[in-house]
Amino acid sequence: MKPNLSKKLILIALASMVLSACESVYYDAMEKVGIHKREIMIDRIEAAQEAQEEGQEQFKDALEQFQTVLNFDGGDLEDVYNKLNSEYEASVAAAENITRKIDGVEAVSDALFNEWEGELTEYSNANLRRDSERQLNETRRQYERLMKAMRRAERTIDPVLASLKDNLLYLKHNLNARAIASLKGELGNVNADVERLITAMQAAINESNTFVTQLRDG
Repeated sequence: MKPNLSKKLILIALASMVLSACESVYYDAMEKVGIHKREIMIDRIEAAQEAQEEGQEQFKDALEQFQTVLNFDGGDLEDVYNKLNSEYEASVAAAENITRKIDGVEAVSDALFNEWEGELTEYSNANLRRDSERQLNETRRQYERLMKAMRRAERTIDPVLASLKDNLLYLKHNLNARAIASLKGELGNVNADVERLITAMQAAINESNTFVTQLRDG
């Protein structure tokens, strides 16, 4: 292994340990005021839902702005390009927010399941232990289904951002009517990518609703 790569891996591992320690301190502090990991998990799932809903709207806006560029018919082309660039940057920010929120769900969920599993050994009543273990396994299965839906939706973002960036780069160096004409064939691809993204995010949002309801009822 190269020395530089080794150093990077060590730094990443240390950063991960620091973040994990900070999370543990946060959970402990919240528990002292009566807010447990299950409640934090629900809050973070709802925050991820909100980020995905906002993401859906942002990518719709970006698509509309791209259509505006393609329908350009006179005026300041650079101004139109700048608006599309702003929408692209807002879309990148929305994507980063979605990833951050999903990572937050994953962190607290891992802590919750580890705690739950560890506490199974503390039971003296075998029946209660078995029932708690059954609930843990069922909740974990439902959570894994939710996380797959969230990560699947997250992956649909990359093709949209890549397409928008490609088109922006092309326009940046070819701010003329001919360039716009050349990009019109790209609309179908961008539109299809955005539709896939919106559908996948909606599936994740629906899965979140189901999971949160089950957590609260449980």
